[in-house]
Amino acid sequence: MTVRLTRDEARRIALRGQLLTAERPGGIVETIDALTIVNIEPTAAVAPSADLILWSRLGWPYEPADLVRLVEEDRAVFEWGGFYRAMTDLPLLLPEMRRRPESAQARDWLAANDVFRREVMARLRAEGPLRASDIPDAAQVSWRSSGWTNNRNSLQLLEMLVLCGDVAISSRDSAGRLFDVADRVYPADVPILGDEEAARERAERRLASLGIARAKGVAQSLEPIDVGVLGEEAVVDGTEGTWRVDADALSALDGFTPRTALLSPFDRLVFDRRRLEDIFGYEYLLEMYKPAAKRRWGYFALPILHGDRFIGKLDAKSDRKAGVLRVHAVHEDEPFTDEIRRAVDAEIQDLARWLGLDVVGSPAA
Repeated sequence: MTVRLTRDEARRIALRGQLLTAERPGGIVETIDALTIVNIEPTAAVAPSADLILWSRLGWPYEPADLVRLVEEDRAVFEWGGFYRAMTDLPLLLPEMRRRPESAQARDWLAANDVFRREVMARLRAEGPLRASDIPDAAQVSWRSSGWTNNRNSLQLLEMLVLCGDVAISSRDSAGRLFDVADRVYPADVPILGDEEAARERAERRLASLGIARAKGVAQSLEPIDVGVLGEEAVVDGTEGTWRVDADALSALDGFTPRTALLSPFDRLVFDRRRLEDIFGYEYLLEMYKPAAKRRWGYFALPILHGDRFIGKLDAKSDRKAGVLRVHAVHEDEPFTDEIRRAVDAEIQDLARWLGLDVVGSPAA
């Protein structure tokens, strides 16, 4: 039977799946586990994306140093494919790692550089963790591309070996990533799952984190977004076609508790722009790659959530030398009521306090 949902219901299912209700999660690992992935995009116009994503869920208890500890010491969180993930998801990723690299060009390049690969693995085993810059380029065949990876053989090899599961990212600092052999980063007693079992469980977890999704959605680098025929089939008033809805989310529809939140432009909730417009009626575009004169909302505008609706964008920048969060503009999609203005201003003030900065500029109130 096909479930019929209003847009209000669809929005609330999506927000509960993404932990954006007043019932905040209890900790970092719990949050990453529920979201399944947290984007690591390092652009820090306000704060690095992973920190913004986690702060928007956890609030003031979240400290970036705690995430670093969980990654580098506790090994409860790991990095793969540009996302932080709970280490308990490693068994679900291993079958995909075994299939890497997927392109014929990459497979041929690895085969041609087998001596280089073995030398790098031996060096990591003896000296790791190491940066890509610590490893001399001894490639027998240089990597060719039209992009920034052209001739960057040491980095290209390390990234391929991370995707294959032979190497892992041990830590990050201001200078970038440090790589090590995987068995010094990943646990030894990892369950072995077949391809189909792992893919199905990943899709189930993906649907639970999204709450509601198309059977086939917008592709994300190294992270599938499709959910196939899992969950319940649904139609949403005012949208075309069918959706898939997490069964547990349907049973919790009456428990939605709203709040106000400022989100990273790389937040999973806003990544799929078509889904965002279908369910939330919200137009958003990250403009950091556009010339300044062509920007409508700002270089790194943060989507503003209030209750179960997106209501605007915050154009702000952290100026740590001056000790301030500079608010350039609060763009209102529709004129704010006094209640909304107070709620948005309070969230801006909370963001600034968490960053250890004072607000300067034009907050919402």
